[in-house]
Formats: sequence, structure tokens, C-alpha cells
Amino acid sequence: MRKPILAGNWKMNKTRDAAIHFILEVEPKLPKDNVDVIVCAPAILLRDLVKRSEVIKVGAQNMNEHDSGAYTGEISPVMLKDTKVEYVILGHSERRAYYNETDATVNAKIKKALEFELKPIVCVGETLEQREAGKTNDVLSNQIKKAFDGVTIENPENVIIAYEPIWAIGTGKSATSKEAQDSCKYIRELLTNIFGENISSKIRILYGGSINVKNFKDIISQEDIDGGLVGGSSLKEDDFVELTKDCLY
Repeated sequence: MRKPILAGNWKMNKTRDAAIHFILEVEPKLPKDNVDVIVCAPAILLRDLVKRSEVIKVGAQNMNEHDSGAYTGEISPVMLKDTKVEYVILGHSERRAYYNETDATVNAKIKKALEFELKPIVCVGETLEQREAGKTNDVLSNQIKKAFDGVTIENPENVIIAYEPIWAIGTGKSATSKEAQDSCKYIRELLTNIFGENISSKIRILYGGSINVKNFKDIISQEDIDGGLVGGSSLKEDDFVELTKDCLY
């Protein structure tokens, strides 16, 4: 059985004091076993969170595909490893839309993350126009195949896919549990075609997109959904604790 995950993506939110308060408030209330709890925070907060987190694992929201160099404003895998974070979100739709990330750069970042033993949370998902045109599976197939082109996976438990339909991110409109399951099942089938069933069966697939305490139980109960990548609800201490406990349904 795959271990469930509740991953929070804080995006560009929280000051240092607010982040530390969150950790001190939430940690004592979390289940200590049977679920991986992750907070992906702005880079400036990572070291403070790592120092104070025991149950919560810490992740970055992005990473450059180069070890070092003249890339102003970027964060390298060397820096993340030195900060002792474990996870990194790659290919989030906001990075693709606002900062021109492509499937090729996502592919390069996945390879670099695995090289440095960072655990990638790879985001894929379709727009509303693509879904309404019946192209969801085509989009997912294209993104998955390009993201994992030439990638070797030795520890599938350390690779995470987050299915985030773009039309559901930050809109308050979530996919139904069936829509989420159908897409996550298809993603697992794609991974089976690429890596074989032994590896694909161990890769954890998350759903993300307007997750909240009212809809998450139904979503997490689906066979191919192993947890959630949560945005807005990850900023609220009580909601984050409740969503984590929902992973243990």
C-alpha cells in the first residue's frame, strides 16, 4: 500500500514569524505515522522551517536545473540540499504560465532533483478549454512523456506526481472525485507504459485544485489518488491538520 501524502504549497505567502507560528501550532496536532506531511514554502523560509520541523517535511516550490552559475534570482539543487529540504515542486502550472517553464525544463529539473536525491513533486494538468475539448488525456500524455523522457527511477517511492487541473487551481471549483480518479488512473497507466508496473505501482499520485475540508475525504478515498497538493487550505492551521487526518481514512 502506498503511503498517503498531504503536501501544502504556500506559494508566495507567510512571513518568517507566521511560518514559525504555523509549525509550532500544527506539529503537535499531526499524526506521527502512516502519512507524509509536507510544507513547500518560499525559499527564504526553508532553513527556519527545517530547523523547527520534526513531523512536517519541508520542500521548495521551484529549483533551477543548473548546479550554479549566472542565473540571477534562481535557487540551485546544491543550495536546497545544503538547506536540508527533502522535496521540490516542479512544473507547477503557475511556473509554466507566468515564468515560461516548458516540458523540456521540467524534464531537466526532474533529472537534476533525482541526481541530488531531492524528491520531485511533478505537476501536470489541463486547462478548462482543453478539458471541454476532450483533450485531457492528450495533454496528460504529452506532459508525462516529455517530463520523464530519459529519466531513470531507482526509488519510485521518492517520485510524486500531482495532477492539478488548471481550471480548478485557486478558483474554488474542484474536479469531482470521479474526474480526479479517472485522470490519476490514466497517469498511472502512462507511467506503467514508461517504467513498468513494478515502478508505476509505487509512485504516489496526488490531486490538487481547490481542495478543502469538505471535499477531500471523497477524493482521497479513490484508488489511484494517494493524497493532496493543497494551496489555500494549507495556510490555515486547523484545516491543514484536518486534511492530514483525512489521509488516514
